[in-house]
Parts: sequence; structure tokens; C-alpha cells
Amino acid sequence: MNAPHLSFPCCSVETETEEAVALETHIGEEWHIVLYNDDENTFDHVIDMLVKHCGHDPLQAEQCAVIVHFKGKCQVKSGSYELLEPICTKLLEAQLNAEIEP
Repeated sequence: MNAPHLSFPCCSVETETEEAVALETHIGEEWHIVLYNDDENTFDHVIDMLVKHCGHDPLQAEQCAVIVHFKGKCQVKSGSYELLEPICTKLLEAQLNAEIEP
């Protein structure tokens, strides 16, 4: 007689493996700071903040500001989450509407 097969979904090897792979993928993934349009900030302020905090040259910052204005959003910086978090914080402190996305 065969012993009954017991299954514990919360403790399965497959689930643990899937979670580990998902975590590794998430950690190694490139992230982006996305800047969103608002009605509060001037082009000059947005450009100045992109130069100051994202390392853009003035032309690149101006192009991003125009894209944000007409398209509603623009990726302004890419990299690891650890690199982007303090930059995004500075943009938020400057009253810009930004967030980090995968």
C-alpha cells in the first residue's frame, strides 16, 4: 500500500524556488526615475533640478522637460534602485512629481 502524498503549498520547494528567482530578478533589474507633468513647476525649475540631481546637461534636461510637458511623463534616470532612491528623494524635495519604477 502506498503512503498518501501530503502537500503543503506554503512550504513547497517549487514555491520557494519561484520566490527566490523572482527576488533575484527583481534585485538585478534596472529601475527608472519617471518624472510626471504637473501644473506647479516652471520649465526652468524642472531643468535646473534635472541638471543638479540627475546629472543631465542643460539640453538633455530641457528635452526631458518638453517630453514631460507634452507626453505627461518621461524616464529621466536609470540604474539600480539603490542609486536612484536618493536622487528621486531630492526631486521630490524639490516639489517635482517623480517615482521609481521597474
